[in-house]
Order: sequence, then structure tokens, then C-alpha cells
Amino acid sequence: MAEPFLIGSNMTGGYGKGADILHGCTIGVEAGKIAVIVGPNGAGKSTAMKAVFGMLTLRSGHVKIDGEDITALSPQDRVAKGMGFVPQTSNIFTSMTVEENLEMGAFLRRDDIRGTMEQVYDLFPILRDKRRQAAGELSGGQRQQVAVGRALMTQPKVLMLDEPTAGVSPIVMDELFDRIIEVARAGITILMVEQNARQALEIADVGYVLVQGANAHTGSGADLLANPEVRRTFLGG
Repeated sequence: MAEPFLIGSNMTGGYGKGADILHGCTIGVEAGKIAVIVGPNGAGKSTAMKAVFGMLTLRSGHVKIDGEDITALSPQDRVAKGMGFVPQTSNIFTSMTVEENLEMGAFLRRDDIRGTMEQVYDLFPILRDKRRQAAGELSGGQRQQVAVGRALMTQPKVLMLDEPTAGVSPIVMDELFDRIIEVARAGITILMVEQNARQALEIADVGYVLVQGANAHTGSGADLLANPEVRRTFLGG
């Protein structure tokens, strides 16, 4: 069976010389699909995503994109391979305008970026209206749109989102999820960590439930939502 487009296989490791947080964890996603990592607080969800992006050293396991082993590459080199990462916090330049933030996202590119910027503005029309405004003046949901838009400016093959709906209202959360579905339909692979597990699994092609840094349940979003143990333990019944 062919490997998924992006996969972190049997990942074990932690930060620096500290104790391991991940224990044989495997996270994968097919091209153009949405994968969601859920689980209780402290389960290693964000750590698993950061491991895929190269932000911690693995003691064992490997990461591949489109069949190429990138385990030894730095995060910046992984961006050049087609990975875009949106951290949960400190993910915009608050003193810069919206447009300047988007331009910063294209720092590795040497071609004309205007077409991509128009695509971002089509995806998030409010950003076009506020493109001359300092990003720090925006609402939480609008800041998240800037952060996602900036990552899209790299023209990534994979977009990784660390809790994109943290701290936003339910209405804004639904809107962000709708935009994430649109990004996937455009052919960009999505890997997402999300606290709002039920809503995230509703849009997921595949879901991973982590517990203490290891895979507890894996399946389609629909299968996990229908799993009585997952519902009882992680989704409030």
C-alpha cells in the first residue's frame, strides 16, 4: 500500500534533552485531503505536528513528503519543499499591514506574487478591505485569516494549522472551517490540530486521536464520530 502524501511514521521524541513526548506516533494525510489531530490536553497533539514540521528532534521515526525523506531537514528547508505552518500564537506581524504580512509569506519566492495575493483576498474578502490596516488592530478571527493567508503565499503543497479556531467565536470557527475546506478543494493538503474535536472531525477525511503521545484511535472523521468510545471519552458523549 502506497504511503500518504505526507507522513510522520513511528515518531518518538521530545524537546531538547527532555523526556519523550511522542511514543511511536504516526500521522499521515493523502494529497488534497484534511487530516485532524485531536485528543485531551497534554496528549502531544501540537508536538506531533511540530515534529512533522521539524521543530523537534526525533529519536526514532521519519517524516516523508511525496515519498521524499525530509527527517533531517530544518523547518525552513521543509517550507522550500512545500510545507506551510501556522502556529497557534505569535503568527502575524502586528505592526505591519495586512498586505505586508502577506508579502512576508512570499519571502522565498522570486516570481510574481500578485496572483496568489488575489487568491488569498478571494478566499478572505475582509482582508482585501483591510489590506492597508495594521494586522494588530484586527479581531482574533481576522488575525487567523491573515496567518493562514500568509502561509498560503508560499504556495504550499501542505498547510499545517495549530488550533486555528482557538479563542474565536463559534460563528468565526464555522467560517474558518469552511475556508479550510475550500483550500483543500483547491488541492492543498491540510494537517490540523484542533481542540474543537467534534466540529473538526466533521470536516476531516482522516482523524487521529492521541493520548499521551501515542495513537489511540485512527479512522475517517465519520467513523471516529460514530465510535462509542471516542464519543464517550473525547466528545462528551
